[in-house]
Amino acid sequence: MNSPNILFAMVLTILAGLSTGIGGFIVMFFKKVNIKLLSISLGFSAGVMIYISFVELLADSKELLISSLGEGMGSWVNVISFFGGILLIAVIDKLIPSYENPHESPRKIEGIEERNIDSGKRLLRTGYFTAVVIAIHNFPEGIATFVSLVQQPSLGIAVAIAIAIHNIPEGISVAIPVYSATGNKRKALGWSLISGVGEPLGALLAYFFFLPILNDTVFGILFAAIAGIMVFISLDELFPTAEEYGEHHLAIYGLITGMAVMAVSMLLLA
Repeated sequence: MNSPNILFAMVLTILAGLSTGIGGFIVMFFKKVNIKLLSISLGFSAGVMIYISFVELLADSKELLISSLGEGMGSWVNVISFFGGILLIAVIDKLIPSYENPHESPRKIEGIEERNIDSGKRLLRTGYFTAVVIAIHNFPEGIATFVSLVQQPSLGIAVAIAIAIHNIPEGISVAIPVYSATGNKRKALGWSLISGVGEPLGALLAYFFFLPILNDTVFGILFAAIAGIMVFISLDELFPTAEEYGEHHLAIYGLITGMAVMAVSMLLLA
């Protein structure tokens, strides 16, 4: 495996993970956020992920698995790996308590400057715990981003961008309770960055565990599982959050635009 490609994949995965810090930055320096733009951006990210999953990753996975395992077995492993990825991320999501899960109870940006001393400790604990569970939740996303970048850099870049956009509201969900409890902007930003370490850790696992055994079969299984993870993230997190922050139609427009941009870019890069 080409060392520059591995370094490139690792750097982009780290940057995608630490984009949670953008959410912390937003909380620190803006009293009001353009909610409509955030809604469109999240919908756009969902569109990119869904298009990549069904048009690129699943198709590439099936081709690799059929070439290595035969048409019958390869097709079955393709489907099983796809739903295995969905099951993995769904189990991780289910294990997170609903109140602490930023996807179950998104924190609003409005009114973050108001602090209640009596609830400060509880808010601070919420922020810390949210950072930890987001890091755990984002672990498989780091594997997905890194493997995509190593195998197909042009496709992996799109995955990394979509993951980065998806991480912004997660950073917000960490920074709001920390800042509300302490009034400390640096601490809020720091913990939003800490919440993004799941992606780099996932990339390290992929580097040490998956790279030594990578072949067409392993790549095929990973691509299908990554597709399942990204479809779940899009339908369970990104699109509902886009609707939560904005209007239904704005989220739809963003989603369709994301698909269209991805389709055109893949044609241009073909």
